[in-house]
Amino acid sequence: MASKNSLEKALLIMLILIGSAIFLSLAAAAAPKWPIPDGVKTMEVNGYDMAYQETGSGVPLILIHGAVNDYRTWALQVPELSKTYRTIPVSLRHCYPEKWNGLGDDCSVTQHVSDVAALIRSMNLGKVHLLGHSRGGEVALNVARLHPETIRTLILEDANMENLLPKTPETQRREAAIKGFREYLRGILAAGDAEKAAKVFVDAVNGPGTWDKLPPERRITPVDNIGTAMESAERPKVSCVDIQKFNFPILLLIGERSPKHNGIMIEAIRQCKPEILAPLIVPNGTHLMHRDNPEFFNKSVLDFLKKH
Repeated sequence: MASKNSLEKALLIMLILIGSAIFLSLAAAAAPKWPIPDGVKTMEVNGYDMAYQETGSGVPLILIHGAVNDYRTWALQVPELSKTYRTIPVSLRHCYPEKWNGLGDDCSVTQHVSDVAALIRSMNLGKVHLLGHSRGGEVALNVARLHPETIRTLILEDANMENLLPKTPETQRREAAIKGFREYLRGILAAGDAEKAAKVFVDAVNGPGTWDKLPPERRITPVDNIGTAMESAERPKVSCVDIQKFNFPILLLIGERSPKHNGIMIEAIRQCKPEILAPLIVPNGTHLMHRDNPEFFNKSVLDFLKKH
């Protein structure tokens, strides 16, 4: 019969092994599901490891990127903005550092709105300055609509506000064209050519030939995120009544060479609430004005934030 000491040692070793297994299991569950670059943090929101950077101190300023993009698009903004504000560029669900294939139905504006609001609450940020570009502007607009208690100011850069436009034959044709375009992109991706899909997308948004003019480092981000162009979920409905309820300062930004349709959407939000000031026009700016003219863009944002 084994001695009492031998039984105790065996039991202790068993407990250690069980504890180690449990610890390793929990660590694996908590670890991000894809590689995370240095200097990037993650926080689980709504069951997803949302990536973000955090630089500076003071009042929080959250930066939301547009389609086929990620936190890296703000590389020319963070160094300046973080001198005064706690600057937090985020990567929305399924954007880099995740490499997503475009399959599934949770890459939607509705899901991203819920994620951003959950991040603000999980980080105990209180009221934030919220800046959104393009599709990210639509996300920011809907965070403000559904969670106004989290908003100190709202900054919309060439924001997508399609749902504010009246339904006409022209808008219906546009919606059908966008749907067909996404199916075309889906086919290119299915063939395994992410770079071609990114080129088609960039040229469609910013004008033919844009891709060929981009330096190689500017092509990396859209290629990494092209799967996120496949969203098919219906966008949230926004009305003038929603806009009229906004009781926080709003800054509108548009590029000198932004697509004409973006100007139409900006006018739509100002018709809903005439107190919103006319947009600042970024000289030589395209749809990616924060990259085209970062000096003017950064100064405009900082001047606005200093007042509020």
